Amino acid sequence: MGQFADQIIAWQQVHGRHDLPWQHTREAYRVWLSEIMLQQTQVATVIPYYQRFVGRFPDVNVLAEAPIEDVMSHWAGLGYYSRARNLHECARRVVRDHGGAFPSDVDALASLPGIGRSTAGAIAALAFGQRAAILEGNVKRVLARHFGLLGYPGTPSVERDLWQRANALLPVGQIGTYTQGLMDLGATLCTRARPKCGVCPLAETCVALREQMTGVLPTPRPVKQRPTRTAIVLVLRDQSGSVLLEQRPSVGIWGGLLSLLEFDASASAAEIAAAVHRRYGLRIAVHESLGEVRHQFTHFSYVMHPRLARCAGAAGASS
Repeated sequence: MGQFADQIIAWQQVHGRHDLPWQHTREAYRVWLSEIMLQQTQVATVIPYYQRFVGRFPDVNVLAEAPIEDVMSHWAGLGYYSRARNLHECARRVVRDHGGAFPSDVDALASLPGIGRSTAGAIAALAFGQRAAILEGNVKRVLARHFGLLGYPGTPSVERDLWQRANALLPVGQIGTYTQGLMDLGATLCTRARPKCGVCPLAETCVALREQMTGVLPTPRPVKQRPTRTAIVLVLRDQSGSVLLEQRPSVGIWGGLLSLLEFDASASAAEIAAAVHRRYGLRIAVHESLGEVRHQFTHFSYVMHPRLARCAGAAGASS
């Protein structure tokens, strides 16, 4: 097991990534922020968001005191918006319960909003030098291929096996370098498609390479029929051309963001007009449909049917 870690550390020191903006510090706040942003998001996408975010919220105290609307506006476009809400709540919890300093213990970190077991391990290792394992997507792929593990990594039994191996592989020293190297290896060499096995430091002991299974490991998620949700969204303009937006609930898709008014897919023009009148005191005329817009989420397809509408005035006003 020591050889695995030694090879990762040696490779990272020479070939790993060293110029990412969050690598220039071991400050827990910035390590935490980068790890949250990198969840299910590519590095190239994260970098400008990270830089703008730390420019506006340079430390956990500033973030905790900021209005949630300000936090959401700086996150807009990065996706998976529950991360931003959890980020804000986590900052408030760190200030309230930990005096503004992130705990170094993995269990304490994992108890904070939005921080799972792997993210807690990354923060503990990278910011505090704690001997803690990680198991994010890139690392799962490296371990599944190296050990030739069959089965979808999201299956509880396979995930338990991966965690056991991740913990057993931890080196005694240089844990930060090892952790970063493991992530870098998965992101740059042991990629999902066309892995660069010829320059991989683990090539000699990789089961998937030896058995010619790099194309099938890790085992993909079982295919399920993705359900479809439909809704009418109202493009409601006033005489100046301004469009009415409303804030979505804090939970659910695009939680807390501003969006077009949404109605049940079966709602008639009269029902939509009545609902807008009740909600905003406006008299509107609902016009033609603008076609169909599809958006794919992880677990379902969202089909929107935009309807154009004009504001005729406030309740009681003459046309």
